[in-house]
Amino acid sequence: MFWLAGALACALAAPALAQDKKPTVDELQRRLEALEQRFGGAGTATVDGQPLDLSALDQRLRALERNLELQEEVRTAKEKEAAVVTVNDKGASFKSGDGGYEVKIRGLLQGDGRFFGSGAPAGANDTFLLRTARPTIEGTLGKWIGYRFTPEFAGDSASIVDVYADLKFSPAATLRVGKFTSPVGLERLQSSSSLPDIERALVSELNPNRDIGVQLQGEVAGGKVGYAIGVFNGTVDGRDAVTSNPDDNFEYAGRVFVEPLKGSGGFWSGLGFGIGGSIGDVEGAGNNFLPRYRTPGQSQFFNYRSAVAADGRRTRWSPQGYFYRGSFGLLAEYASSSQELRVDGATAELETTAWQATASWVLTGEDAGYRGVAKPARSFNPGKGGWGAWEVVARYGELEVDDGAFPLFADPAVAARKADAWVAGVNWYLNSNLKLVVNYLQTGFEGGAAGGADRPTEKAVFTRLQVAF
Repeated sequence: MFWLAGALACALAAPALAQDKKPTVDELQRRLEALEQRFGGAGTATVDGQPLDLSALDQRLRALERNLELQEEVRTAKEKEAAVVTVNDKGASFKSGDGGYEVKIRGLLQGDGRFFGSGAPAGANDTFLLRTARPTIEGTLGKWIGYRFTPEFAGDSASIVDVYADLKFSPAATLRVGKFTSPVGLERLQSSSSLPDIERALVSELNPNRDIGVQLQGEVAGGKVGYAIGVFNGTVDGRDAVTSNPDDNFEYAGRVFVEPLKGSGGFWSGLGFGIGGSIGDVEGAGNNFLPRYRTPGQSQFFNYRSAVAADGRRTRWSPQGYFYRGSFGLLAEYASSSQELRVDGATAELETTAWQATASWVLTGEDAGYRGVAKPARSFNPGKGGWGAWEVVARYGELEVDDGAFPLFADPAVAARKADAWVAGVNWYLNSNLKLVVNYLQTGFEGGAAGGADRPTEKAVFTRLQVAF
């Protein structure tokens, strides 16, 4: 408001300076009247038809200044009340004027073409399918509360992928309640939209996926150390939890991850490493209690006999790490899952282990990262030199079942004791929202066929079109 008063003073004084003489009272009256008519006020500089003296003019000027102050206050208040709408490549957001409340709308669509070669198991048909169809609504409810809701519409029925609320005490301490990814596996915690390959590695078959519970999480030391620890209903290896606790036991899970040189800009600034784990008792038989392991081609190659039951402690641990430097990326992970089992009066504690390493290289020079290529330097634009970002990836991994599982707990004629899988692929990021992927997958086995023979090697080509916003 004071800049308007200054403008008024300049308007009154400028002609006088130009003429090198003081304005007359009549001239000041006319200018004041014009400004009052423009910005609000009396609109006249006379009383009973007589010109005002300088003291009266000064009072009218002060009244005009106050009028302008009130108008500015009203304008500012309206701006604070008005919602801020933003639409960009990250989706759409609606934020209150004071920034306390926000709603973000995002989405992920993935359509696959899958084609199997020799060694394809029964039911592994060449097909097109809608792999993922997930809208996401997330945001804040004031300063302290955040939320997220993500349903899944791909498949034969709708389900809920994520639904949770965060109580944000500080960056170092956030309490999360609901359904979300258990804090154990590094690749499991990676968004499906950011995976370098179409499907996850064998090691993720041992780590829990989404579970229902409560978790304390945060970052300390300037974001260089992240942690999470929680209590959950518990879920079998590699799968989501069912809607309620199936056996009245809880599982305890946690993870610590360190990026010691994060933000330094040095050679090792993209190095991160940590360990995750879980422990809890499991009692029961069937798919809600015992795991089934799948290849990267999503065909099942191991399961326990139907009479086998989980009967005690389940323990997982997973050392993990990654290194990203410029266009190069490397992610590696190991996992161990041990379970106490019972069948026909016999008991045993069996351990399954797996590991994987994934290397990636962005051919067009953009930075590689845990969240994929954020945005191509030159989005796809034929005729103008824009061809997006191109990335090549390669992965190798193994999963090995405890020898003690055979033949009592698992049937060697249908369940393989070991699988080794490698994947090679190309990712094409046309822009920050559209990604095309081609993978060649090959998985070899030890055992898993009648007569002690090896199950045939599985070979497949998977393609994907992904839209994320």
